[in-house]
Amino acid sequence: MARRVVTRDHLAGVARAALGAEHRLTGVSRLRGGSKKGVYRLTFDDDSTAIVYIWDDAENYWPPAQLDEAENHANPFSHASGIDLFEAAHRRLDALGIRTPRIHLADRSRSHYPADIAVVEDVPGATLEALLHQDPHGVKVPLSRLADALGAMRRHRGPGFGKVALIDNGGISQGHSCEQVVLDRALDDLAEAASRDIRIAGVRDRLEDMVRGLAAAVRPRSEYGLIHGELGPDHVLVDRHGHPVLIDIEGLMFFDVEWEHAFLRLRFGEHYRWLHASDLDEQRLTFYTLAMHLSLVAGPLRLLDGDFPDRDAMMGIAEHNLQQTLAFLR
Repeated sequence: MARRVVTRDHLAGVARAALGAEHRLTGVSRLRGGSKKGVYRLTFDDDSTAIVYIWDDAENYWPPAQLDEAENHANPFSHASGIDLFEAAHRRLDALGIRTPRIHLADRSRSHYPADIAVVEDVPGATLEALLHQDPHGVKVPLSRLADALGAMRRHRGPGFGKVALIDNGGISQGHSCEQVVLDRALDDLAEAASRDIRIAGVRDRLEDMVRGLAAAVRPRSEYGLIHGELGPDHVLVDRHGHPVLIDIEGLMFFDVEWEHAFLRLRFGEHYRWLHASDLDEQRLTFYTLAMHLSLVAGPLRLLDGDFPDRDAMMGIAEHNLQQTLAFLR
């Protein structure tokens, strides 16, 4: 797919609509890391800044099959991208008092730009990931506040499981339980990983038996908390007052909170102790951890079928999680 080069001229109208003519746009720079939407920093003549999200196929590095399923909100694990998901998630988090960048403009009209766009606050400060590297002992305050936010989300119950945008519109997700949805996804990810790596292929039957066995041990549940879905320290900004600010929120959904904690434990490592919850179902968490590792093998390898630029990082994620998957068999 041809990638659009976004310039100041392309976003001048967006900037005026969001912040007014008194702010003259002087620069546009694309931020690294996004795989589903374009993320750009706008710089103005008074040195103020803002962030633009662009939901456009030309900004999305995932293969076409993933893009085609993006509108299927009934699948909890369908491609989490789009302004509808963003706005629904923002409203829900804002109602809970959980900080996300303020929205200056959300526009579907395509009168300012030929795609859905949102202009949001550029939160001054670093990501939590950067702070953990710079001063791992000096981040107790934002980690503690993040734990409080996660607790509020965990206690906030939904009438069913699924994406917030779907639930808010009275929709019902595919599948009869979270664990069944995770099982189906894990088996798909296992099949894909086995087709791409001989090490997984050699133990596919053993891994499938383990996945099914762990799923069978999970007790039924009918309560669902609110989860971000992909909350690594790179998806948490820290403002100048030490408050965590959640970004990349389109995947927000009601689901088993163990799915969130499987990812948190993986991404935060030793710092997960600040975020640990004492009321988790350990059997469910073990099952979801293996399913998460399989997802983080198959997903990055699938992304690398295209022209995603940070290829070494994606390959590193796939390899690390492949080794963690194999460790389940030892």
